[in-house]
Amino acid sequence: MKKITSLLLAALLVLSLTACGGGKTTGAEQPADPLELLETVWKAYGKSEKFSAVGGDYENPVEDAPGKVNTADAENLNYMLSLPVDSAALVTAAASLTHMMNANTFTCGAFQAAQEGDAGKLAAALREGIQTREWMCGFPDKLVIFTMGNFVVSVYGDADLVNTFRDKLQSCYSGAAIAYEENIL
Repeated sequence: MKKITSLLLAALLVLSLTACGGGKTTGAEQPADPLELLETVWKAYGKSEKFSAVGGDYENPVEDAPGKVNTADAENLNYMLSLPVDSAALVTAAASLTHMMNANTFTCGAFQAAQEGDAGKLAAALREGIQTREWMCGFPDKLVIFTMGNFVVSVYGDADLVNTFRDKLQSCYSGAAIAYEENIL
């Protein structure tokens, strides 16, 4: 009986270590940057869960994967990821993943705060930017914003897609705390 229990525990440990794909362990790890954060979460998706996506910004798009976003262009951060222009100085690095057919179906931005302790301010600014946006070509259902150390992740769009992303992020990074989870007004 002890052998069976030991084997089951070993199998459970192996499964938990590969839950996020790429051999990364779940839990306390901090990503190096916003791109690594989104790549880790995207790798956790199964083939049937993935959708046609594009990452990055207009100058450097990446097909079917997350990509880096130029943080020097505050207007572009606002247009693509709903970060208010006057809050762009809070960000030192960013990455994105967006539904290829309609950004209102799924848009995710990962941000690294420029200074320690700015994650809360950045999360509040993103919430304000998303909730007050004037939507065209469809309306997103849901918004979730996470904080994780010096990182902030915002995701909005179709509730099912947002919920899947939420669950994948939290399975990959146990330190990801939900700052806001709400319907879009």
